[in-house]
Amino acid sequence: MDYFNYERGMLHAESVPVALIAQSVATPFYLYSRATILRHYEVFCEGLSGLDTLVCFAVKANSNLAVLATLGHAGAGADVVSQGELLRSKKAGIAANKVVFSGVGKTREEMALALDMGILQFNVESEPELLALSDVAASKGLKAPTAIRINPDVDAKTHAKISTGKKDNKFGVPMDAARALYQQAARLNGIAIQGVSMHIGSQLTTLGPFRDAYTHAAAFVQQLRSDGHTISILDLGGGLGVPYEQGLNPPSPKDYGVIVKETAGQLGCKLVFEPGRLIVGNAGILVSRVIYVKQGKERRFVILDTAMNDLMRPAMYAAHHDIVPVVESTAALSAADVVGPVCETGDTFAEQRPLPPLAAGDLVVFRTAGAYGAVMSGTYNSRLLVPEVMVNGGEFSVIRQRGTYDALLALDQIPAWA
Repeated sequence: MDYFNYERGMLHAESVPVALIAQSVATPFYLYSRATILRHYEVFCEGLSGLDTLVCFAVKANSNLAVLATLGHAGAGADVVSQGELLRSKKAGIAANKVVFSGVGKTREEMALALDMGILQFNVESEPELLALSDVAASKGLKAPTAIRINPDVDAKTHAKISTGKKDNKFGVPMDAARALYQQAARLNGIAIQGVSMHIGSQLTTLGPFRDAYTHAAAFVQQLRSDGHTISILDLGGGLGVPYEQGLNPPSPKDYGVIVKETAGQLGCKLVFEPGRLIVGNAGILVSRVIYVKQGKERRFVILDTAMNDLMRPAMYAAHHDIVPVVESTAALSAADVVGPVCETGDTFAEQRPLPPLAAGDLVVFRTAGAYGAVMSGTYNSRLLVPEVMVNGGEFSVIRQRGTYDALLALDQIPAWA
């Protein structure tokens, strides 16, 4: 469910016409619905009712401070994977004791900052990282609150580039090696073992992989306890998918919650979750304007002012986003390739997509663009980063300004000898 709907033939974000925002902000821009973000967070939490839980929003999905503050005020923590995301979470008002630090390449500087801030947990992904974390913590006279991320070798049956729980992925420690690593961790001066972590991938559309992975995790927790480790936290990651196109119906948070309760609900652990896409995916759209409609020999090309640097997912993953006009149309549909102005054939958002008639100046939106949209954008072809806007009922605010060419050019320095 989201709050982007047609009213009197015009697409609205909550109570605000999208065309009105486009007139004020200019295209392209990302547009988020605060009500949708909060609704998705609440529904996810409701599915886990009766359990001791902490929902840590995956900051990598959308790191805008307004988005993080919205979720933080609602009670969410944060799952971070870099110093920048850690600082963003702090700036947004999320308490450090609600922050988990994931990722395979944490630096010593990042570890030191997170220790100083007093985060809830480090999700450690290798023996070298464990040794480095212990060294940093011990140098400060501290013990780092630690979980080891286990890799259960479960196929999430998702896109290869967002699968994280198979034995050939870079993430986590294989199950058959993790027990010995916990024993090693217990002997380190700078480590306080408190949990187990896992995350098997993103955009899962069936519950079977979750059941398999969580069953493995629960058994492993019991095994660690029999070894004498105190395990009070089980981080089950995120990954529940969203409907990017009509006809795709991922499991509901309620059904997901049933799986969690059946597999891990009796462990007596605080259960940590790291949803990202599920919370913000359908809460955002990317608004664009048609520059030209070009009729080729065999294809119609709709050329937009949005490019692959603004929305990378189709070029990177061949990802689908529904594309709809801002002015509702009942006209007959015909196939078109939707492309951007970047000088790459890969700057293609859709091929032979059924669309209504479009003309230069028409507004269109990419739906389900709230996750991994703005955060993955860049300045390829020296294009400016686009604005982000949030709607709250009948009002809207720019929450990231459009970049300027002066600021973009100022990043470079020409040495005297050049």
